[in-house]
This record gives sequence, structure tokens and C-alpha cells, in this order.
Amino acid sequence: MTAGTTIGLDIGSTSIRAVQTSRGRNGPFITHCGQASLPAGAVRGGVVKESETVTVALKQLWSTSHFSSRDVVLGVTNPQVVVREMAVSNLPADKMREALPFQVRDALPLPVERSILDFYPLEDPGTADNVRGLLIAAPKDAVLDAVRAVESAGLHVSRVDLASFALLRAASQLDGQVEAIVDIGGQSTTVIVHVDGVPLIVRTIPRGGADITDMVATRLDISTAEAEALKCRIGLSASSEPAAAVVTEAVGPLISEIRSSFAYLTAGERHTQVTRVALSGGGSLLAGLADELGRQLEVAVIAANPVQRLHDPGTDKYHRLERFFSSSAVSVGLTLGAA
Repeated sequence: MTAGTTIGLDIGSTSIRAVQTSRGRNGPFITHCGQASLPAGAVRGGVVKESETVTVALKQLWSTSHFSSRDVVLGVTNPQVVVREMAVSNLPADKMREALPFQVRDALPLPVERSILDFYPLEDPGTADNVRGLLIAAPKDAVLDAVRAVESAGLHVSRVDLASFALLRAASQLDGQVEAIVDIGGQSTTVIVHVDGVPLIVRTIPRGGADITDMVATRLDISTAEAEALKCRIGLSASSEPAAAVVTEAVGPLISEIRSSFAYLTAGERHTQVTRVALSGGGSLLAGLADELGRQLEVAVIAANPVQRLHDPGTDKYHRLERFFSSSAVSVGLTLGAA
């Protein structure tokens, strides 16, 4: 990768986002960024279904955004990704990678030979026999399919990273509160609860903005395009239009899933309460959603700031990011993890 630069690549269900940063005297700053649209069905739930379509979009993105490198850090999200707290033997990093498949075999829903594994320590174990942390397992085939689609565009995947951890690096506020970052995409929603950047739970909910649109279309017997336009126009407003109640009802299942994620924290010996929600992702722009989440979950809800850890050198790069600002947290966080 070009010295001092990092490109974070986030492949979503409706678009591809890429952000390039460089590290200066005052910290990392954006040098290039861009977004390319994807047709419906090309990527579903983080899984590349139409690799040629994704490859063409990537080539277009690189030709229009003028990135100075073809090396990327690729974000991975998938409903089958497992993030589970557990203790494993305290070993040096190289030995840990070798021993991990044997230590976690019984904890995975997928065979270890079909999984890509990693471990995120939550403590410094010193000389203790075991270390507590988060086991991360992703389906190997889905990851490799994404890598192949990217490299077919003439790019090189230098590293693969979990999108939820990238989200945490970019958007988390480190002020001692129990914060939930909720990233609402087209077909899935990532929930990561943390305290001062240390994750407590990580979950991918297989619901997103498209599910809300589909329910509106079904209930009102209109096309998907009409339902999307109606959803964006009305939002969760107190409008007297009959459609307003349908949009509010359609959001209900997603809010219930987010609530159930928080309930895990209060179970058993944890008794931890989320005190703030930071919203990101294209689906978070739905008018009135933040107010409705705050009302139903009884927490403060704010908009996440994906560039809070970047230095603004006074260029126009940040203005270009405004086109997909709410969806940029993962691509920004990928650059922070590799810088």
C-alpha cells in the first residue's frame, strides 16, 4: 500500500463506498473518497451475488474518484458472522492463530474449515493461563467471493476487517457511557454496544431500510419505487395521511430487534443499560426515526459522526464525503484500523 495512505472499502447492498486517508502531522485526513451505486440484488445481506456487477462498479469508482492506490482494506458484514465472548488459552499472537480453530471448534455453528477466524482480546491477561475476548468467525466462502470480485477489478485486498469493528473505531464516543452504535443499511442493521471503545455485544440484524419499504408497498398495494418515495417523504411524522401510520408500523419490527439486542445486556450478571444510541447508515436518515427510537427505547439518540477522528486540512474532500456522509462510517473506520 502506498506509504502513509489507506483505502477503506465498504460494499453495501445498494452502493459501494471507499475512503482514502493519509496520516499527517495532526492525524489522519481524507485525500480521496467516492461512492458507486449497485443495482438491487447484486449484494444481499453482505453476500456478493453478482460478482461481475460489483467488479464493474468498482472499476467505475476507481476511474472517477482518482484514488492513488489499488490496495484496499475490505470490510466484511454477513448475518452468519459470529461474534461471541469467550476465554481461550493465553498464547503469543502467532501461536494463537494456529491454536484458535482447535480451541473454538465447539463454539461455532459452522465447521471451522469453512470459517475465517479471529480473536479480539478484551483484557491484558499478563501471565494468566487464559485471556477473555471476542471470538470472530465469518463464513469463508462469502468472504472469498467478495475478495475475488474486488481483485477482478484490478484491486488488491491487503486485509479483511469486520465492518462492525470499523464502525466502532470511527463512530464511538469515549466518555464512559454505555453507547450503542446502530448502523441501518438497506438489508441489514449492525448493533454494537460498547463502553469507551470496548465492545460488549456485536450483532447483525437481517433487517434494514428495504424491509420497511417492502412492508409499505405490500400494505398499500403500490410498487417498491412508490413505497420508497412515500417512505422518504412522510417518514415517521404525525401526518394525517393514512400512509403515515403504515410507515410507523413498518419500522416496528426493526425497533423490536434493536430492543432485544439491548435486553441481552440486562440478562444474567451483566445488568448493563444502554444510555445513548448513535445512528448511522442510509436508513438512519428516515425522518422521525431518531425521535421514535428515543421514545420507545427511552434513551438519548444522536447522529453518529464518522469523521470525528479525522483532521480536516481545509480541502474540499470532506465536502465530497457529504454525498454519503451517513453511510461512510465503515469505510472511514477501515482506514483508521489500518493506519
